[in-house]
Amino acid sequence: MAEIAPLTPLRYDLTRAPLASVIAPPYDVISEADKKELAARHPNNVVRLILPDGEGDAKYPRAAALLDEWLKAGVLVRDNEPAFYRYDQSFLPPGQTAGKSITRRGFLAAVRLHPFSERVILPHERTLSGPKEDRLKLFRATRTQLSPGFMLYSDPRSELDAPLETGNVVTEFATPDGVHHVLAKVTARDAVMAIVDQLRRGTLLIADGHHRYETAVHYRDEISAQNAGAGEHAEHKYFMTFLVNGDDPNLVVFPTHRLVHSLPSFDYEAMLAKAEPLFTVSRRTDSPSADVLLEWLKSAPSRPAFVAAVGTRAALLALKPEVDLGAHPTLGPLVPALRKTDVAVLHSGVIENLLGVSQEAQANKTNIRYPQDARAALAELRSGAAQVLFLMSATPVAQVRDVAEAGEVMPQKSTFFYPKVPTGLAIHTLDPGRNVPSAV
Repeated sequence: MAEIAPLTPLRYDLTRAPLASVIAPPYDVISEADKKELAARHPNNVVRLILPDGEGDAKYPRAAALLDEWLKAGVLVRDNEPAFYRYDQSFLPPGQTAGKSITRRGFLAAVRLHPFSERVILPHERTLSGPKEDRLKLFRATRTQLSPGFMLYSDPRSELDAPLETGNVVTEFATPDGVHHVLAKVTARDAVMAIVDQLRRGTLLIADGHHRYETAVHYRDEISAQNAGAGEHAEHKYFMTFLVNGDDPNLVVFPTHRLVHSLPSFDYEAMLAKAEPLFTVSRRTDSPSADVLLEWLKSAPSRPAFVAAVGTRAALLALKPEVDLGAHPTLGPLVPALRKTDVAVLHSGVIENLLGVSQEAQANKTNIRYPQDARAALAELRSGAAQVLFLMSATPVAQVRDVAEAGEVMPQKSTFFYPKVPTGLAIHTLDPGRNVPSAV
């Protein structure tokens, strides 16, 4: 079962570096323009560490030198009081400008690393080798974990609400994306023990940060081999993670769509004709908006379902109930947990088998992009920048957990947990001679 511990991380001295100015999104969603804008906010913005300047491998020691410089200057300081860090993000859904905000509550903790084969930490998406190699080089150079992972635990009776509420607020701020942030420290012994005991009861599901987690396991093994005398609770054997109750109704998952482009040949009507033995296909030619198409998707006569759009035309594809996904030569064999998911059926039945986009091409984004803004994606399609847009519903958390517990993984970008967990709230050092705090 999962084992967690409080943190004594490096944190920004808020008198020198307010968090609103120095945090950044995860490295893998930052464009070059974003990087420049973040770096301009503050000379100590964490983007300078997670995406350091420099060519090739020279950028990694650059990050290490910067980190050392900030430590010596007192910009980053060690928080020696063991704590879980409760973290609230209040926000409006993407694309919404008014209405009642949603608050997602979780907490930062040190999670003991386990390889996926031990079935304590469960993945749900495929990973790529490139990002893992990049992050491993950064781990080696800085000897820190700069960006937290994001995992879900199960607490259907909300037993952790009370101990998490005991936290004392450290800072509260807003960011330009409209998200309101509150960071608090939970230090009371009874509260800490209650949190540790609750998470001992089950497994943890990775919501975001699969590459970072696998990198951390690799780094743990590498450092342990070099430091045979490291203690059982050495820092490098733990992964700093944002933990959220997967049963919380305020945990919202949004869809990630699929924009297919650059195929050597593409015939929309031929694709639909080939799909008709498997799917109920409904057509429209009235140049509907993205909002209209997403509402149309909600009316699908069966599930799994998705919308395929080109130009002014669109089609709603809903899997026929009589199709056996366990045996069908085109769609199968899909394991039971994957048969319920829109995204797995789309990828297996259409993207791979009808359009010929291999899993390797999907992973490398050779012929596919994964937009989250349906309106922008439809505009891009109609501008001629892509051949077909697949609009999706969000994958429910329960389906994600079912897939993970079955030992399976979903296609890349199957979930979009919003908002992203920022980097810079805390930094977990990976010193084999230093232990994580005991919860006892």
